[in-house]
Amino acid sequence: MLLLNPGPVTLTERVRRSLLQPDLCHRESEFFDLQDEARSRLLRPYALDPAQWSAVLLTGSGTAAVESMIVSLVPEQGRVLVVENGVYGERIAQICARYRIEHERLVGSWMEAPDLRAIAARLDAAGGAPFTHVAIVHHETTTGRLNNLAAVSELCRARDLRLLVDGVSSFGAEQIDFADRSLAGVAATANKCLHGVPGVAFVIARRDALAQAVGRAYYLDLGRLGQLQDQRNTPFTPAVHAYYALVEALREFEEQGGRQARYRQYAALAEQARAGLAKIGIEAVLPPEESSVVLRAYRLPAGLTYARLHDELKAGGFVIYAGQGDLSRTLFRISTMGNLTRTDIDRLLTCFEKLR
Repeated sequence: MLLLNPGPVTLTERVRRSLLQPDLCHRESEFFDLQDEARSRLLRPYALDPAQWSAVLLTGSGTAAVESMIVSLVPEQGRVLVVENGVYGERIAQICARYRIEHERLVGSWMEAPDLRAIAARLDAAGGAPFTHVAIVHHETTTGRLNNLAAVSELCRARDLRLLVDGVSSFGAEQIDFADRSLAGVAATANKCLHGVPGVAFVIARRDALAQAVGRAYYLDLGRLGQLQDQRNTPFTPAVHAYYALVEALREFEEQGGRQARYRQYAALAEQARAGLAKIGIEAVLPPEESSVVLRAYRLPAGLTYARLHDELKAGGFVIYAGQGDLSRTLFRISTMGNLTRTDIDRLLTCFEKLR
């Protein structure tokens, strides 16, 4: 079965076999060697300086990394503008509310890009405490839209604000400008563009921001996690075998050409799928220039329910993803992450053609 959902992904045999390595106590030096290698390799996709950036690992899903980043890097008197144009932006606002972090929501249509003028106006509005941070999802997998980080970063730089990015579905493939001084942290996970397994997530945090982290959370205290990992330590029992898989996936990632190669691979497969579906009358929700190469959303043809589409494709060996919320009635999503080939996409298109 090939997974075309936005994580977990179809693994290579090499990564799958890595899970069969010996059982390992997380208090032994061999585990800390593994942890060190994972943290070091996580800085390489974007050629980050370890003196300026830290890869902080945690056991959990991508949402755990997002939560850890938000609750740790926003100071006690901080105030966040949450830019929302999908489910995952909405989730950031829910995290802020749960921890009683002062925030405002700038809610836009799920089908449109964030309104930059509206963001600027909200940041500059009189009244209330000034904002300290802006939080945004890079690749909003609700629709497959790739939000314009560069433009939002420019707004942050002009106002000396810090930017927090949910990069869960973009890190390792899409471009992220870590040289931008406004960027304080990016949350991500092993089981998406890096082709690891679920269970390990991480935050790439600027070290000066990490040094000022606050301890709102216990398990998800990013400052404590980073400090102990720098000391070859860990506060809790991590997902050891998932660490094995992450390290093996990162080794494979580098051998295959790194981020640029992975971007090109995804882009080719995404375009193959888009063009093939267009030929049989199934249109993409967004134009390619507004979409991530990681995942694209498509309109359900008239008379075809998602349930029927899902079940018939699954019978052919493929798992796709429904739209979220009200969009479940009108669209479906296809991701091209994971161990996939052009031949796999050809077979997928053949399955679609049989539905006509």
